[in-house]
Amino acid sequence: MKIIDISMKLDVTTPSWPGDERYNYSLTWSMEETGSVNVGSIKMSNHTGTHVDAPFHYDSTGLKIADLPLERFHGKALVVDVAGKKTIEAKDLQDTDLSGISKLILQTKSWRDRTEFPTSYTVLGEDLGSFLKTNGIDLVGVDTPSVDPETSKELKAHHSLYKNDVLILEGLVLDHVKAGLYELSAFPLKMTEADGSPVRAVLKQI
Repeated sequence: MKIIDISMKLDVTTPSWPGDERYNYSLTWSMEETGSVNVGSIKMSNHTGTHVDAPFHYDSTGLKIADLPLERFHGKALVVDVAGKKTIEAKDLQDTDLSGISKLILQTKSWRDRTEFPTSYTVLGEDLGSFLKTNGIDLVGVDTPSVDPETSKELKAHHSLYKNDVLILEGLVLDHVKAGLYELSAFPLKMTEADGSPVRAVLKQI
C-alpha cells in the first residue's frame, strides 16, 4: 500500500486568498518557560492551503463543517488530467468513465508556484454540478485555490455544485500524481461553527 500526500504544506510561505488571514505559528509556551514542553498556536483562514468548503461558506443557512458526514471525505476517486483548459465544463468529461467512483479529482496543473497566489487558474463551469450529480459524484477536488475566479461575486461554480450536493476540495497538490483510480481521504476538523477546514488529503493506490 502506497500513501500519496496531495496536501500543501503550511508555513509562512503558504499564500492566502488575497486579503485573508495568512498562516502563522507561534510558541505560546516554550520548554524554557515550562520546564517540560513546547506548546504552540496557529492562526490562519479556514481556506488556507488544502481545504474543504462547508456549504455555510457560500450560504448563510448552509451546513457547517462538523455537520457534514465523514463518508463524504473518503472513497473511491478518479484523478483526471485536464491540463491546458481555462474552464472545465461537462463536455470535457463526457468521454470519461465515472462509474464506480464517488470522488472526482481534476488535475489542471494551473497553479505552479505555491508560494504565490496565482494571477489566473483553471475554474469549473456552472454546468458541472448537474453532470457530476447525474454520474454519482458527491465531491470534486481541484489543484487550484478555488473552483471560481478570484474576482467572482456570483460564485457560479460553487452554487452549481452546492445545488447538486457536490462538496468542494481545493488547493490539492497533484504534480506528482498519475491519472487513474485511487482511494481518497481528506477529513476536516470537527469544528461546529466553521465555514471550511484545512485537511491532510491523501490518495491510496488501488
